[in-house]
Amino acid sequence: MSQIRFELHANDGAARTGVLKTPRGDIRTPAFMPVGTAATVKALYPEQVRSAGADIILGNTYHLMLRPGADRIHRLGGLHEFMRWDGPILTDSGGFQVWSLAGLRKLTEEGVDFQSHIDGSKYHLSPERAIEIQADLLGADISMQLDECTNFPCTEEDARSSMELSLRWGARCKAAFGARETQALFGIVQGSVFDDLRKESAARTIETGFDGYAIGGLAVGEGLETMCHVLDITVPALPANKPHYLMGVGKPIDLVEAVSRGIDMFDCVMPTRSGRHGQAWSDYGPVNLKRAEFAEDNSPLDPDIDCPASRDYSKAYLHHLVRAGEYLAAMLLSWHNVAYYEHLMARMRAAIREGRFDAFASEFRARWAQGMSAKD
Repeated sequence: MSQIRFELHANDGAARTGVLKTPRGDIRTPAFMPVGTAATVKALYPEQVRSAGADIILGNTYHLMLRPGADRIHRLGGLHEFMRWDGPILTDSGGFQVWSLAGLRKLTEEGVDFQSHIDGSKYHLSPERAIEIQADLLGADISMQLDECTNFPCTEEDARSSMELSLRWGARCKAAFGARETQALFGIVQGSVFDDLRKESAARTIETGFDGYAIGGLAVGEGLETMCHVLDITVPALPANKPHYLMGVGKPIDLVEAVSRGIDMFDCVMPTRSGRHGQAWSDYGPVNLKRAEFAEDNSPLDPDIDCPASRDYSKAYLHHLVRAGEYLAAMLLSWHNVAYYEHLMARMRAAIREGRFDAFASEFRARWAQGMSAKD
């Protein structure tokens, strides 16, 4: 019997809160997973990620299989021990990164042949190999099926062909994964922006049977309104008793809109990538610390967040660090951004438990719109 189980604690409309229980710890949902691409959440210590409120992080199969190598990580005790993170880890399958390689890959029924972007060496990634790397070598608590990330925009015919391949690969991943007590496997729903394809993909992915269901192929340029429409079509077609994971999303407003539609899990590089480029996130949108207006602003980024980077350093000091090109700028801003995202998730969980999520979402949308209009 699987030791990984999903418990729903409260619903407020389509929004829901609960716990995904794993042998390595509970994941409070809705959950945001900081991205640890190369066995590190960039610019942060594992202890900082944990103290910011993260229950789970995401590891990147593509980057880890290239460097330092999945077999080497396995010999060194697995990904958790290698990076000193004792909580749950979800690994992506590598499909998105391989998709982004364009001219360096060749897609077949068997899998993907591609060249490393680092040194040009050749690799083959099949559904079976993707499971071996994630579950057996890296030791992920949650593995993802190998899928083809559909191009956007695309024709309905191309979207169907891509979806069908992902469905076949999903079945092969399920067979390779087998039955495991302490690890889980999530399937991925594709279908681009076509309603019928999304519904069909959801139904057939459910037929294969997974421990959780992800929605892929979004955050690729379709825009917030289209993303919300796809979620409106897809999420109701997913099992209510399984976690719903929206891959690669996104901005704070995206998270709020997706939670309002029944999404439980998210990942995105945005908090740390923004931090490395002098940008802090807030309810009012991004704050560009490079701007001269912050040169003598002695206020903190957000005194309500229990994080030293958010609470204890002035915008003036952060402005100085960014303008001076100091490493500490990326460290502090990334720390704040991860803490802000986790604080946002905690506020949403509380709002759902207390039956006031609609009010929370409405107030958040108003603040976001105010911030965006001020930047125009």
